[in-house]
Amino acid sequence: MIRTAAALAAVALLAAGCSSSAEDGKPEVKLDYAYYNPASLVIREQGWLEKDGLDVTWVLSAGSNKANENLRAGTVDVGSTAGAAALQARANGTPIKAIEIYSHPEWTALVTGKDSSITSVTQLKGKKVAATKGTDPYFFLLQALREHGLSGGDVEVVNLQHADGEAALKRGDVAAWAGLDPIMATSEVGSGSKLFYRNTGFTSYGFLNAREAFIKDHPDLAQKVVDAYQKAREWITANPDEAVALLAKESGVSPEVAKVVLTQRTDFTVSPVPGDAQRTVLERILPVLVDEGQVKDESSAKTALDTLFDPQFAQKATAP
Repeated sequence: MIRTAAALAAVALLAAGCSSSAEDGKPEVKLDYAYYNPASLVIREQGWLEKDGLDVTWVLSAGSNKANENLRAGTVDVGSTAGAAALQARANGTPIKAIEIYSHPEWTALVTGKDSSITSVTQLKGKKVAATKGTDPYFFLLQALREHGLSGGDVEVVNLQHADGEAALKRGDVAAWAGLDPIMATSEVGSGSKLFYRNTGFTSYGFLNAREAFIKDHPDLAQKVVDAYQKAREWITANPDEAVALLAKESGVSPEVAKVVLTQRTDFTVSPVPGDAQRTVLERILPVLVDEGQVKDESSAKTALDTLFDPQFAQKATAP
């Protein structure tokens, strides 16, 4: 009975998203890191949270869709996604809140091969386009099609993880790819791929999302995570060369590519507090999600948008 009780207690602690380590008694937190989120790479490499007394489990997110899968499963307590992906996930029942904006990147565009004759979105009609569903590049594609009088049904979306989409473009299996940095910048610099449609207004910011249960049970740990993110954003701005070297090392891209991503396509000075700027972008994306069947219904999407932001942690992190 004692063993059973102990086992049940351990399970309960894990389900809560944070436990006391049997070995050292430190609070535990499960975080993702991603190559599309350089701030996460800085926090992981610097070890700030571990130095602050936490046991951190780091889980790689290959895309917003994977981050949302891990949030749903409780594999991570806090995960990084694009804003549109966070809205979609909440509208479809994933209990998450956006607790910080970690960047405003131009991390996606529509890409074609160096020898392709495609120069406009309208030329995609009837063609195969690689995209990772549930991520900002996919939602970017849908918005671009809509802006040019097309819909998702006018192209054949080939659902591939980001790196596989770039590989399919290289092989000629698809006519275009909804790209994601740093893979996109690597393809551009190394293979001559062309970014034939760009629009920063269609990117939905980098959202740091936490499970609602984690926020409720461990607000102190949520604050520590957001504080670390603010520190990382400031560190990247103050140490651009070191940040470029770190991104290159971690993601395996060249320093040239890392420099393009960090210095030309990513704004780390944007306010970290989720608010009106992000809501404006998501309000524009919401009808696209509804029309393309990416959310259960319009009511769920609107409710999700109204309840997505939890700005208290970012507000505290930036308070004088």
